[in-house]
Amino acid sequence: MFNLKKQKGFTLIELLIVVAIIGILAALLIPNAMTALQRAKVRGTQKDLAQIASWIAEYITDKATPFAQTGDISTAMNTALVPMYTKALPTTDQWATKFKVYTGTAVNGNYGLTGAATDDFLVSSYGRGGTLESWTYNASTPEGGYYSISTAADFDKDLVNFNGQFIRGPRSGTAVS
Repeated sequence: MFNLKKQKGFTLIELLIVVAIIGILAALLIPNAMTALQRAKVRGTQKDLAQIASWIAEYITDKATPFAQTGDISTAMNTALVPMYTKALPTTDQWATKFKVYTGTAVNGNYGLTGAATDDFLVSSYGRGGTLESWTYNASTPEGGYYSISTAADFDKDLVNFNGQFIRGPRSGTAVS
């Protein structure tokens, strides 16, 4: 009369085990993915800083002195560099914080730098944190500005390019442990 067939499917225990395994894998992989994302933002910001420094250096080579610049990228700086040196000038880092650019003697006082000449320039990003770091450059130990990325807090450190050279930023090949 009735044809009762045994239904096949997963038991509640089997489903709970699968959910637990997925949860464990997510807990292990998500922090690594977030670290990789922050590392990519650091590298992208360094690339932008180096490119802006290169354009400023080219401008100074052509004109002998830089345009006046003290802080956020100004309309005057944009006008000086676009379109002769670049099609578009990036104004923010990978965390959407404005780049800071100083030229000539306006470099003095930033990151402890002194004695800047009229053709000196500094381009910086405040890192993931978006606030100025209290780090100070020491000319007797210029490599002191390089750091290893060993904790998430290291992504908050500033990235600083002075006259086309990084004086603050992560060492090449550093990994988060």
